[in-house]
Amino acid sequence: MNLNLVPRKFFLTKGVGYHKEKLASFELALRDAKIGQFNLVNVSSIIPPSAELVSLEEGIKELKPGQIVFCVLSQNSANEKGRIVSASVGLAIPENRSIHGYLSEFHAFGISSKEAGERAEKIAAYMLATTLGYDYDVEDDLDKTKDILKLNGYTIRTSHISVHAECIKNDEWVTVVSAAVFVI
Repeated sequence: MNLNLVPRKFFLTKGVGYHKEKLASFELALRDAKIGQFNLVNVSSIIPPSAELVSLEEGIKELKPGQIVFCVLSQNSANEKGRIVSASVGLAIPENRSIHGYLSEFHAFGISSKEAGERAEKIAAYMLATTLGYDYDVEDDLDKTKDILKLNGYTIRTSHISVHAECIKNDEWVTVVSAAVFVI
């Protein structure tokens, strides 16, 4: 048994589910994201140093149905016709892979996946920047240099995975999920 629980890899995924029952819509969103067959444990926001971002397909190959899998999960649900739900996970990874990175969850009502993703990305960049001693302005700094930031001599790459969906009818749930899934 591997007691070293520091992830070697992680991947990003997203999904949408519709059903009359909220729990079933969540399950369908997880299945759509290709992670419904795992026992998910939600963890906080650290990307371990040297953890490699891999494709969904590559990450899934290393996991087994029923396995306990750690993830950073953002989810949102609604059952009101016309209501838009979004869920995003932002990431900020330093070029210097001896330093840990950050993940952030963001979910909201009434905004697109693009806007939710940008918010999640800004939050992750803020958390990493302030860890590195940079006085980061969450509203301005990421807008100045999208995707790559230069902070106090550190180069940081930012990104996100995001999804949104609209509730089609009253009394039917829609659930959206975005996740960063760790591979130990």
